[in-house]
Amino acid sequence: MGKGGTGQKGDRKRGTVDLAVVIVFSALIAIATFLSIKLPVPLGEITWAPPIYMALSVLAGPLVGVEATAVGSFVGESLNVALLGWPAIYAPGIVWARAPEALIIGWARKRGAKTLAGAMVAATVFETLAFFFSDWAFYTYGLFGYTCASGAVCANATEAYVMASPDFLTMLDLAFIPVAFILIRAARHSFSRLGYD
Repeated sequence: MGKGGTGQKGDRKRGTVDLAVVIVFSALIAIATFLSIKLPVPLGEITWAPPIYMALSVLAGPLVGVEATAVGSFVGESLNVALLGWPAIYAPGIVWARAPEALIIGWARKRGAKTLAGAMVAATVFETLAFFFSDWAFYTYGLFGYTCASGAVCANATEAYVMASPDFLTMLDLAFIPVAFILIRAARHSFSRLGYD
């Protein structure tokens, strides 16, 4: 987990702390993904998870952030698939769109507040485009049961574009950036005590 180790006592302790943080935050991200504002397909939802994984990627670093984001997002979205009947592709799809966000944000964690805010914006843009281009292709080619309003495969790429365009609402996650900064400020001391700098 996280940084890995060489087998020395300090590395084992760091690995144990990283594992514990990944487990706890995976659970938080899963709950925040499942308990979401439901929207029409293909977007499906706006979740409460972004400020959690944004803050975690800053507080614990990009590797811990990406691990917790990937696991938590997959579990949370799998609950939506199982309980709400959403397409199965949503679970790996949310990992494809979200996990790189943690890497982008984690990269900027020690580069100042303006750079960090810019990285959070860039990460949200990445997530939005990752959802949009995937869904546009799925609608265009009728993959994973994606069909246009008529119930058939979209007639052309323009019709598929219109069907995938609700994904641009993912940009609403930008509203969570100030919340992420509040969480970072509130939790920084606790993460410092765990050995994160």
